[in-house]
Amino acid sequence: MIRLILLTDFTESFSYNLLKGVLAYSKSHEPWVVCRMPPSYKNNHGIEGVLKWAKTWHADAIIGRFDNADNVELFRENGIIALAQDYKSRFSNIPNITGDYRKTGRIAAEFFLSKGFQNFAFYGYRDTVWSQERCEGFYECIAAQGFGNNFYAYQDQSLDDLWFYEAPPLLSWLKSLPQPTALMACDDNQGNRITEICKVNNIRVPDKIAILGVDNDEIICNLSDPPLSSISQNIVRGGFEAAALIEQLLNDEKATYQDVVIQPVNIINRLSTDFYSTTDAHIQTALKYIHQNIAADITVSDIVKQVPLSRRLLEIRFKQVTQQSIHKYIFNLRMERFAQLLLASDAPIADVAEQVGINNLKNLSRQFKALKKVSPNEYRKEYHTKSYQR
Repeated sequence: MIRLILLTDFTESFSYNLLKGVLAYSKSHEPWVVCRMPPSYKNNHGIEGVLKWAKTWHADAIIGRFDNADNVELFRENGIIALAQDYKSRFSNIPNITGDYRKTGRIAAEFFLSKGFQNFAFYGYRDTVWSQERCEGFYECIAAQGFGNNFYAYQDQSLDDLWFYEAPPLLSWLKSLPQPTALMACDDNQGNRITEICKVNNIRVPDKIAILGVDNDEIICNLSDPPLSSISQNIVRGGFEAAALIEQLLNDEKATYQDVVIQPVNIINRLSTDFYSTTDAHIQTALKYIHQNIAADITVSDIVKQVPLSRRLLEIRFKQVTQQSIHKYIFNLRMERFAQLLLASDAPIADVAEQVGINNLKNLSRQFKALKKVSPNEYRKEYHTKSYQR
């Protein structure tokens, strides 16, 4: 029986999902005992106090939200496997539970670029690897599309001041942004903060500032007004892989240290980004109709009926704004909604497809694979939380 200490903040869904992955691994192998230790214990007793507790409790391993100055070598010296949950920076002497943060930033940039935005902003921390690399990925993708000069960043706050911030400077920065602006927040907490400030100061979201967070913490996202869009990550799988690594390191003295890298999965699109940046009112009407009726068997002819334009002119103007044909836009939107629903339920694939207006199942697997590189079944097995709860 493996005894694990999980030293992390359980007010965040990230920690609970990490624990879900650990427990899923233990259910498929051997029972684990997990001690949940809040960060306040380390703050009060230091890393030496944590080690003393771990030795008294006969811990085999610890996953911790460690500070840069913590002497994590103490655990190895005392025969305890230690993994670091990314907090401020990665460690070089123990494995890290980290993420492909630049990829997350690129996903956010591609999402906003597909919505026609030309002004972009990032709100994050100045002293954390995960915030900085998300910002870098976001900016690099935007710059590659020629919008590098239309990028604005606010990263003045330290992670140590998570629950305290000076509102006036942040508000001044928000008011200085050109409108409309697509804003990526480094996580859902910061995204919620932006929606809160915007609401209090009558800055309309999403038509003046569209806001996207990271982690898809459903409580925080739905606490926001309007509800916050967010990039979901496969955190449960990260917990599963972390548990597998711990067992490997405990059983094989020659096993090499390796980081557990959590991958972004998809964007959960809520009202905070439900906006397409265009001054063309007819294209706005067409886009709104598409999004509201995506589950129906709509055609290009149906959309032409919504605006006073010929089919040819509508097609031309639609492609100028979205860089896609109407047919392609509908197809991609359906596939993205289909992908989200695959992970949200255990319903048969045919039933899920029907919910987004996909009635022709013959080519569904091939079409889905062209976008996601895997079949619908493989996608669900790869990313579905319940697939790790065997």
